[in-house]
Amino acid sequence: MNHRSLLLSFALLAIASLPVAAKVCNARSYGAKADGVTKDTQAIQAAIDDCAKAGGGTVKLSGGTFLSAPIVLKSNVALDLDKGTTLLGSPNHADYPAKTEFRAPGTQSLVSATNAENIAITGSGTIDGNGESWWAEVRATHNAGVVGAVQFRPRLVVFDHCKHVRMEGITIQNSPSWQVVPYYTDDMVIRNVRILAPQHSPNTDAIDPFSSSNMVIDHVYADVGDDNIAIKSGIINSPGPDEPSRNITITDCEFMHGHGLSIGSEIAGGANNIRAERIHFKGTDQGIRIKANRDRGNQVDNISFKDITMEDVKTSILISKYYPKVLPQGDVAPAPITRLTPFFHDITIENVNSVKSGTAGVIVGLPESPVKNVILKNVNITAEKGMTIAFAEIKGSDVHVIAAQGQAINIAPSAKVDLK
Repeated sequence: MNHRSLLLSFALLAIASLPVAAKVCNARSYGAKADGVTKDTQAIQAAIDDCAKAGGGTVKLSGGTFLSAPIVLKSNVALDLDKGTTLLGSPNHADYPAKTEFRAPGTQSLVSATNAENIAITGSGTIDGNGESWWAEVRATHNAGVVGAVQFRPRLVVFDHCKHVRMEGITIQNSPSWQVVPYYTDDMVIRNVRILAPQHSPNTDAIDPFSSSNMVIDHVYADVGDDNIAIKSGIINSPGPDEPSRNITITDCEFMHGHGLSIGSEIAGGANNIRAERIHFKGTDQGIRIKANRDRGNQVDNISFKDITMEDVKTSILISKYYPKVLPQGDVAPAPITRLTPFFHDITIENVNSVKSGTAGVIVGLPESPVKNVILKNVNITAEKGMTIAFAEIKGSDVHVIAAQGQAINIAPSAKVDLK
């Protein structure tokens, strides 16, 4: 880490750790039953509102299961869940009102904050989205997983245009869709958090920073049904303008089932200055993943992955501009450059050790927009199939791919590769 990055990280930690005012509002004092049957929505919201009116404080959920419809956090308020405490989303879909969210038809999340600052979710308890009934609907609905295609079901925790946010110690699980979403949010720390969902639950991304900046994601354990992390900015066919996601540091995380550590696919605002270090993947579909297509791209640059270990990952490194496909289908002629053309460049992948992988990797750009300036250093992958490189410019040293079938590294004529 360079000096500037170190100072930025410490500054973020200091700001996001600032205590809120001392008032404590226990939801039980406002009538919450925590019996898992009675809806405690009004009591929890009253506690939040009372703390906010006092200038800030901590809303305590202590013991039992607090069944709730959506609640809204306010500035200078921390929501703290004691060990053995669950905030459980109501199973009644009518409790979640439709709303425009992320410039698309959506549904209100269980926990949200909008235009708020100095907010936190802490403790050793659990926020459970009760998503099973929503997942059943998705499986029966065409394009239910595509933002903007249909009214998107609730996320679980959303910070919309917020500043100075902290999540620490908490378990987040079983969201109807994306689990934790910072949207146009600045200065956020997510630390020592567990995020869980069944392996085949649809679109249950763990953390999706969306057009957000100055984030630290540290010591997160994610075992979910979709992307373990998906850094996004701008929806498919976005009319713009879109802000990039930038200055995001991801460290010391463990990712189990899921689709890996992703940038994209909806990246119409771009993604810049992303650093991931000391990440372990086990059983994920992908490990390192950067994805887009001609209808959702922008500048994705200054990306660094370092000290990465993987086991039983289907594809270790996947960089593709053909999402949801991996390789081009049919015609590979160049298309006109547009506002949504993806440009991937200045990407460093260093100190990677992947064993028992299905496919070592795919690095494939567009004819009109090759992937440029990819640096591979000390990369060791053992896989059933090798690595495919096309429409890309790659340099590297100490790159070792062992493939049980076929070529270890298949370099297309459209690629420029210099591996020593």
